[in-house]
Amino acid sequence: MTAVLTEAEMAPAAAPKQRRRRASGRLAVVPLLVVTAIAFGIPALAMLNGAFTVKDPTTGATSYSTANLTQSLHGAYLTAMIGSVKLSALSAALGTVLGLLLAQAVVTSRFRALREAVLTASGVLANFGGVPLAFAFVATLGNSGVLTRHLGLSDKGWSLYSFWGLVIVYLYFLIPLMVLTITPALEGLRSQWREAAQNNGATGFQYWRHVALPVLLPSLLGGFVLLFGSAFSAYATAAAMVGSAVPLVTLQIADAISGNVLVGQENVALALSLDMVLVAALVMAVYLPLQRRSARWLA
Repeated sequence: MTAVLTEAEMAPAAAPKQRRRRASGRLAVVPLLVVTAIAFGIPALAMLNGAFTVKDPTTGATSYSTANLTQSLHGAYLTAMIGSVKLSALSAALGTVLGLLLAQAVVTSRFRALREAVLTASGVLANFGGVPLAFAFVATLGNSGVLTRHLGLSDKGWSLYSFWGLVIVYLYFLIPLMVLTITPALEGLRSQWREAAQNNGATGFQYWRHVALPVLLPSLLGGFVLLFGSAFSAYATAAAMVGSAVPLVTLQIADAISGNVLVGQENVALALSLDMVLVAALVMAVYLPLQRRSARWLA
């Protein structure tokens, strides 16, 4: 009884301390929220305003309409959006499979130095893109590239400046990104699960089919979504390498802003940007629940 009374007496005194800790924790987040509101909120509002603003070319008067969004989903703009989705989905699927195989080889390796070297290189290569990456592939696999001339790839119909060429270039940074994403999940697979499966007569294939892959599925899908978003938003590499040879929404946005096709299409570019934001929002809506589910299994 004494212990119960003592805890009851201590509870009211501890409650104000807990409330103060929670309040201080909320205050610590305020600077981050302010920076986020300035860096992302203001550009997002400007994009929304421009996407729904239509300017009369004759009078110069502006009004709000969905004409820009409608135009962004027709003709060459729709073709570019579909091309970006296809390129991103295919690159992400290949990057997920190849990254999983490479990560599994690294996790099961007995050489710690090899594991650290691969993870370090993956961290560097996952952030290597843009014009330097395009130049490296042009010098290696372009029309006059070293490997192209040495192996006679041009005579075999190879072209780097195509859809499949762009897929190969994207895999250069998507596979390392998948390695970094899936490695913690592979390390979370407990050895007791494999031992239990072997004790029950399961083969290695059966273990992966019925135990490992179902547990890893949320992480694999989450990695696929992350790779899709990374490929979908890439611009500099494709712009420097293929130009307008492959229709992509990011290149269409750049052309609309710069007036390479039609003058005064800036608001259409903002509408295309809004379309990309909506696709990214759908991607994140899928990615976050998958990550939470994976964390519960591998905790």
